[in-house]
Amino acid sequence: MLSLVDDSLHASFLRVFTYTILVFTILFIFVFRRPSHPPKAPKLLSYYENLPILGAVRFFTARLEFFRDGIRSSASGNFSFWLGQHFVIGLSGDESRHVFFQNSTMGIAEGYAVLFGGGPRVKNSKGSDVAQEPGFLKYFRDRITHLLRREYLSKNITCFIHDIQARLDELPSETGMIDPFVSIYETVFQLTMRMVGSAEIANDVPRLRKTLRLFETIEQSTTPTSIIFPWMPTIAFIKRTIAGGRLYYLFKSIMDNRKRTGRREDDALQYLIDMGDDIKNVIQSDLLLPQFIVGAVFAGQLNTGINACFMLTYIGSSRYWYDLVRAEIDGVLNKYAPDRSMPLTQRFEAIPIEAWESEFPLLECCLKDSIRLQLLGTMYRRNIDTRDVKIGNEIIPSGAFVTYHISDVHQDPEVYSEPQKWDPSRYFPARAEDKKKPFCWIGWGAGRHPCLGTRFLIVAIFLTRFDYETCDDNGVPYGELPPPDLNAHAATKPTAPIRLKYRLRRDS
Repeated sequence: MLSLVDDSLHASFLRVFTYTILVFTILFIFVFRRPSHPPKAPKLLSYYENLPILGAVRFFTARLEFFRDGIRSSASGNFSFWLGQHFVIGLSGDESRHVFFQNSTMGIAEGYAVLFGGGPRVKNSKGSDVAQEPGFLKYFRDRITHLLRREYLSKNITCFIHDIQARLDELPSETGMIDPFVSIYETVFQLTMRMVGSAEIANDVPRLRKTLRLFETIEQSTTPTSIIFPWMPTIAFIKRTIAGGRLYYLFKSIMDNRKRTGRREDDALQYLIDMGDDIKNVIQSDLLLPQFIVGAVFAGQLNTGINACFMLTYIGSSRYWYDLVRAEIDGVLNKYAPDRSMPLTQRFEAIPIEAWESEFPLLECCLKDSIRLQLLGTMYRRNIDTRDVKIGNEIIPSGAFVTYHISDVHQDPEVYSEPQKWDPSRYFPARAEDKKKPFCWIGWGAGRHPCLGTRFLIVAIFLTRFDYETCDDNGVPYGELPPPDLNAHAATKPTAPIRLKYRLRRDS
């Protein structure tokens, strides 16, 4: 009798176990199955580069080597791979780069929203990203174009100068050593917040620092899991969600307070509030404004903050360029404010916006090569058209994601001699290495760029106020900075310690 019971229980267990395995197998196939490779799409990488479920792991662990191996494996230099369930095409070469940057069906927001995974996101009532809603990208471009207009930047220059001077006044003594990727980076965040964000935060340094920490939490929470399994509640996902929510409510509370009290500020947030009537039919305006501010500040800081810090450190590691650039700054100051007894703040205020845009060619060259070296990783797009996009004999299928590794051109020795060397003279008219091919310098994403002056204003003031040199954390000067990590996924702070050893300028 007991034997019959045991046999019955055993059979029931086997049936339950079998059904469970069957159900999970069906779910697995339904959730993780991939469509067949489009026949005219670039060559699909090998099975070992396209693991089940995960896809191309080396895209995250060794990105540059992964791209170079993919380029070598394909006759066209273009290749296909999977990231989880996302079909992705890697592009290389002149024709592909032109299509990537010029074809209007290559959606920027649609590509970055899924594959970058590092930007803060605001969700609507349906749980979708506001940044991916129809109309948002046009709205973003229109508003950021206004905020980068000369007249808007011009009225902010005085505030920028006072912000920089106030932060430099906080340095502990007339001589010392700072980590520019902390102190200067924080100052650039203040300028970014003032230009595309909120005056309440830009004017309140403790609040500014708390806001910066929220942005850094989001930046650091980007993991392969957040791209392959964006729905998975990992610790990084939770941190990012909390930080994003706090940023959203921070800006929304400021916006609501202004509306309730009738108080106004002359800043980007006020401009967006005042333009609200034009966008009510596009997206929920109570979500749109915080998404714009958060996205604009994040994008500006990620690039401008890193670039300004590296620009200072590169100049400080080369006495030749240090002397040339300082002489250029002194020349412009003496042209517009020759009275050296005037406070330095007033002398910089006397420089018109037109001069910031056109009379600092050496600073511009220094900035361009700093960006070329430190703009790392990949750019993203998505074919948002219902039709395929043709590249040579291949296609980018409708809906496919597209990625281009910046080193494909910025580290190309046929374009840039000694590509890992910082050399601003490569942009001089006699060499013009950035003009050898179309789109061979893509520091602004091959599109509209902000006023150059706002990018190197802090560099000009620091160079005028201090004598300094770039060194390690022991104070030993760098003759040449450590090379960038070309496998990095984006512009990032250096792993090796880089400091600025400074003292008040003796001949100022």
